[in-house]
Amino acid sequence: MKRVYEKWWSPSLGRDMEMLVFGHDGLPVVVFPTSCGRFYEFEDNGMVGAVNWKLDNGKLQLFCVDSVDGESWYNRNVPPRWRIARQVQYQEYVLREVLPYIRMFNHNSHLATAGCSFGAYHAANLALKHPDLFTGFLSMGGAFDVSRFLGGYHDSDVYFNMPTQYLANMSDPWFLDRYRRNTYVLATGEHDICLGANHHMAGIMRSRGIPVRLDVWGWGSKHDWPDWRPMVQEYL
Repeated sequence: MKRVYEKWWSPSLGRDMEMLVFGHDGLPVVVFPTSCGRFYEFEDNGMVGAVNWKLDNGKLQLFCVDSVDGESWYNRNVPPRWRIARQVQYQEYVLREVLPYIRMFNHNSHLATAGCSFGAYHAANLALKHPDLFTGFLSMGGAFDVSRFLGGYHDSDVYFNMPTQYLANMSDPWFLDRYRRNTYVLATGEHDICLGANHHMAGIMRSRGIPVRLDVWGWGSKHDWPDWRPMVQEYL
């Protein structure tokens, strides 16, 4: 399996950013880490190994990006306005730097996002904000309401980074038409702490006529890597 380490100075974030790339062709997927996680955790927790056959055979290519959650949502040392501003900068990094990098090597007509836990929030939010760029997302054990990080603060950037808010009011045909062409998967466990959040998100999407697959896994599935490994095998 091809494995590439990348690091460059990000003008969007004003700092170095690291990334691991697995595979050489196939469906490109931007993979986000869990809360304050790192670009290597997908590999360290067996998620890359779980899809090794697809990577080896050119069916799948993973672009595992780093996180700045500790500078945004989880940064209690700055006001809420700065936390959401850093989130916006992070999205600019992915859109303006990571995506052009991907397209230098992979010209597949599809492009997906994926993540577990808080990484699933990033995956779903970015894919839903840009349904012309991303044709699907895989959320594993995700939660989608980030208001708890902001202490009651709210502005337009908060609104447009909270899928439970902007989707609930979505009526723009440009977005709705593209949503209905794409593929969205919400996977969670029967004992996952985010089970309710997944039902809620699926309900909002369906209320807007957006096709979404909500799969609740049994076998005592919880909110942890051993439960997410079979999910990534199933859906990617």
